[in-house]
This record gives sequence, structure tokens and C-alpha cells, in this order.
Amino acid sequence: MVRYLISVIAVSVLPMAVQAQVSGPAEIAAEAARAIEDAHVQLDQADGGRDRVAALTAAVRAYETGLSAMREGMRDVAIREKELSLKLAAQEADISQLLGVLSSLGPSATPETLAHPQGPVGAARAGMLLEAVMPGLNAQADGLKQDLDEVSALRRIQERAIDVLENGLSGLQTARTELSKAIADRTDLPRKFTEDSVRTAILISGSETLSAFASGLSNITTDEAAIDLPDVSSRKGNLTFPVAGQVLRRPGEADAAGVVRPGLVVVTRPGALVTAPATATLRYRGPLLDYGLVSILEPQPGILFVFAGLDEVFGDIGQILPEGSPVGLMGGQTLAQTQSQSFLFESAGGERTETLYIEVRVYDAPENPLLWFDADKE
Repeated sequence: MVRYLISVIAVSVLPMAVQAQVSGPAEIAAEAARAIEDAHVQLDQADGGRDRVAALTAAVRAYETGLSAMREGMRDVAIREKELSLKLAAQEADISQLLGVLSSLGPSATPETLAHPQGPVGAARAGMLLEAVMPGLNAQADGLKQDLDEVSALRRIQERAIDVLENGLSGLQTARTELSKAIADRTDLPRKFTEDSVRTAILISGSETLSAFASGLSNITTDEAAIDLPDVSSRKGNLTFPVAGQVLRRPGEADAAGVVRPGLVVVTRPGALVTAPATATLRYRGPLLDYGLVSILEPQPGILFVFAGLDEVFGDIGQILPEGSPVGLMGGQTLAQTQSQSFLFESAGGERTETLYIEVRVYDAPENPLLWFDADKE
């Protein structure tokens, strides 16, 4: 029994020699890897697809989903690995003492070392005492081995994840580049009206608020066609959230400068794709006031979806964008420009993010966007 215990501990303190399975983190990493592989397949298939823009949009979304899952899973792995490392470090003195005691009673022990000063009776009593404590020592050794096995497995998962991530980041960069090119080359979208650039410039210079600008949008068009789009009001509350992110501020909540706006502020990853939540006419795209680059969609007369804070905007004013079409990209250092290790393991407080402002206007009055979009997509 003593010899077995010594061999268990001796093997356990050699991390490269252990074989372990950590089902939870491993399953998360495997699922994320499969999502990234699916994105690779979608990117390859986009070249021959009839709707290249839609196919590339789906590929970008798939990459974003897979990379996000990988990142969240690896963050949990890193936290767990650190917890175990700290636990083992705290036990280092006890482990050393245990190894010392067991080594003195190891396979090289002779009858003389097992002799007791009080003779056979004392030796028998000592043997009974040792037999009583051995189950506890064995349990401690087994627990130690499990912790070391798990640390080793977690580190192997992290190493494999970096390779998968690097391929995913490269694929995402390619998909975004191809998407921008495909949108620039697209000529098949119907057009509801032709923009009057002079009137647009006058409206921008004369508007001091987003509300004033939105109210005048209908007056800056020419040759507007009577094209009916699918009713969007009947889908209120079930529209797909336009970007992957989390709500930072709700309508009416003041920001750090004390500014209160009637829309949502959503935190996104750098370079995140923003898509049209419904088929809509692109009423405006470009810089506006202090909102940065703005895209304004009109799914039906009297309703406007406003997206502000974009780094790149897609489409031509007057075009009708199908539901799910790319509206723009967020700014910041994109995932493809990020070192894979820092992307995976940076702390929650240190991650780089962007913010998208979303406003919904119904007949010139703002409404809470959360009443329009599927809450599960926040």
C-alpha cells in the first residue's frame, strides 16, 4: 500500500506524464471548434452561391459565433486552471512533508527501520495506527492526482484552442473583406427612390438633433416609387437583434457625461457585423452630428431604425435591403488583428469593445427598441 501511494504521488508531480479528460471545458472547446469549421465551409461555399452577399454574411456571423464561444469557454478554462494552480501552490508544504514521510517508508525500507523501541507489541500498535491513517493518505493522494491531471488537461485544451483560433481569425478577416467587395459589386437590389444630394446636405447642415434630421428625411428624395414592403409592425417584439452584443444603457439612462438619449447603447466586439432586422429602405447612411457614421432604415412608412457609431456603412441610399443584409461594421481593432493569446485570455475588465447606438422612431417619436427586438438576442 505504501509503495502504491509513493508511486501515485511520484507520477502525479510530473504534469507531462499524466493522461486526463476534462469533459466540461473540452466539450465547450470542441463545440466552438465545430462552429468555426462550419464557418470555413460556409466561406468556401459562398464563392459559388447565387446570393454571395447573403452567404458571406452568414459566414461572418458563423465566425463571430464560434470565436465568441471559444473565447468564453477558454476564459472559464483559464479561471479554473488558475484556481487549481493556487490550490496546489497552497498545498506545496504539506505535499513535500507527505512525500518525505512516505519516502522514508518506501520500497527500500528494511526490517530494522520498521522496528519499534517497545518491541513487537509497540510495532503491532504502530502498524495498526498506520493502517488506520492510510485510507486518508490515499484519499489525499488521489485528490492531488486528480487536480494535477485536470491542470494538465486544461493546459492542453488551451494550446489546441490557440491553433483553432488562429485559423478562425484568418477566416473571419477573409470573410469580412470578401463581404465588403461583394456589397460594392452588388447591382441586383431594387431602388425605391433617388437621393437628392443637395437637399441631403442642406438637411444635415440645418439639423441640430437626430429627431430634426429624421423628420426631414422624406423631403430629400426624388422619383420615389410606390413599393410596398412586408409589414413589420406585426412582428414587433420578435425582430432579430441587429448585432451580437449586450445592452449597456437602456432608453433614458444617462451616460458618463450626463447625456440622456431615447435609444439603446449596445456593447459589441470590435469589427462586429450589424445587419438589417427587417427588409427596409436605406433612407440615409453617412456622418451625422456627434453620432459618427449612421445608417437609417425605413421598414415601412412612419417607422425608422437608426444605427449610429458604425465604422463602415454598406448600401446606397434609396436601395431596399433584404432582412439580414449587412448594414455596416463596428470599428476598433478587429479580431483578425488581435493576437490569439490576448483574445482568448484577456480579463473581462480589459477586453476591447465598441458601442452601437440603436434608436427606433415611430411617426417622429422614439420608442424603446427593446419593445421591437427579440430580448433573447441581447
